Amino acid sequence: MSEDGTQGLTVIAFIGSVFSPYYAWDTSRDPFAHCAVNVVLYGEGRNSFCMTERGAKSLSRDARSIRIGPSAMAWDGTSLTIRLDEVTAPIPSPVRGTITVRPGGITQAPQTLDAAGRHRWWPMAPASPVTVALSEPAVNWSGTAYFDTNHGDEPLEDAFSRWTWCRADLKPGAAILYDVVRRDGTTQNLTLRFDADGTAGEIAPPVAAELPKTGFWRMPRPTRSDDGRASVVRTFEDTPFYARSLLSSTLCGRPVNPVHESLSLDRFKNPLVRLMLPFRMPRPFGG
Repeated sequence: MSEDGTQGLTVIAFIGSVFSPYYAWDTSRDPFAHCAVNVVLYGEGRNSFCMTERGAKSLSRDARSIRIGPSAMAWDGTSLTIRLDEVTAPIPSPVRGTITVRPGGITQAPQTLDAAGRHRWWPMAPASPVTVALSEPAVNWSGTAYFDTNHGDEPLEDAFSRWTWCRADLKPGAAILYDVVRRDGTTQNLTLRFDADGTAGEIAPPVAAELPKTGFWRMPRPTRSDDGRASVVRTFEDTPFYARSLLSSTLCGRPVNPVHESLSLDRFKNPLVRLMLPFRMPRPFGG
């Protein structure tokens, strides 16, 4: 998010695009055949969404870098530089430019989200300075970023029914809430706080806070806060199985504006939902 709170950006590099209908329909389940760079720009106007899926020939990587098609990420020991060259869908327009994330420190270890340890999540740099310099569209700002990685040994929908996640900038540091409902009905509620250098801190578990469902697809989006109260500042994404929102709440005794995500994997499994996805997630012929 930008420092003034008016601009937002999400970038996700996928090897094995977990929300891809092409991956779900591929009987070989080869993750390297389903790679993508997902880019979403949030501003005062219309959102820009990119998620072109590509095959194994479009992927190259080593210990410090990854390239998927024309976009790439590289780590030099202090900064993560993301160079984007993507196209929006369903209406094509270019998204090109550079994003630089400078973590003040790295957290110690990943968290497991399921009892069997098949799904790992590592919030590596929960609060990092970021600069965004895009030429198309012309977008330039500075703010605070969150950087994580996820690894899994089975489809998400096999392990989980739903989850909610949110991250609040504490200036300095960040608080993260991650509430998971597993396929077997058990739950896990993570309540984490990190200083700017990645050091874990203590936080009293906040209490449940209800939010209104999204306007069109009626996605539930529960969260937690110090006093059990929260409100929606802006809905960034309202889709059949996923919602992303900017909230207003209180965490660690401070007023905060968390970015909140709600995912229904029960909805995602619906064959009709998967048939709707290709218009937002194109795959070039032969790609």
